[in-house]
Amino acid sequence: MPSALILMADGTEEMEFTIPYDTFVRAGISCTSAFVPAPDTDGSEPHAVSPPFCKGSRGINIQPDTYLEKHKCGPDHFDLLVIPGGAKGAETLSQSSVVQELVRDYLDHDKFVGMICAGSLAASTSGLPKQRLTSHPSVRTQLEKDFDYSEDSVVISGKLVTSRGPGTAFPFAFTLVELLCGIAKREEVRSPMIFPLSTPF
Repeated sequence: MPSALILMADGTEEMEFTIPYDTFVRAGISCTSAFVPAPDTDGSEPHAVSPPFCKGSRGINIQPDTYLEKHKCGPDHFDLLVIPGGAKGAETLSQSSVVQELVRDYLDHDKFVGMICAGSLAASTSGLPKQRLTSHPSVRTQLEKDFDYSEDSVVISGKLVTSRGPGTAFPFAFTLVELLCGIAKREEVRSPMIFPLSTPF
């Protein structure tokens, strides 16, 4: 069974977390959410404690499955790493040295990494090479000088998959389902959701 690790922090955009998580579960992908706390006041990485509630960007509390610990969250445990957006949450995730190391490790081990909205900032902070990607327009200027910036809803660049924001969360999730499980599974999951016929995905 394919597996996905979905990161979260205070300020994570709820739709960009819940829509992929829910869609993956429908596809039979085993999902684990991991909370990434903001750095301590001295800038150091905080120590692991029991997972607190994560307060999303719209104030919705979500209980994570676990606390981010590198030795339990690497590419030897999961097939996919997902980094959602939300301005405050994306800042915490992209600035975490553990998250940055995980991004590089997943890609180095030929595993998928998905970033959506401001979560795409992690491509820059992780030092990824120049390639096609997209993001929320609010962080475009922080990315376009180092990457081949696109305004497509979803951009696939090797094992890196990026997307634009809450409104593209479904095509982002479906793309990742297709990459992990095949196009037939993507359609099997999408069809019962009853999107309007004019929906372009």
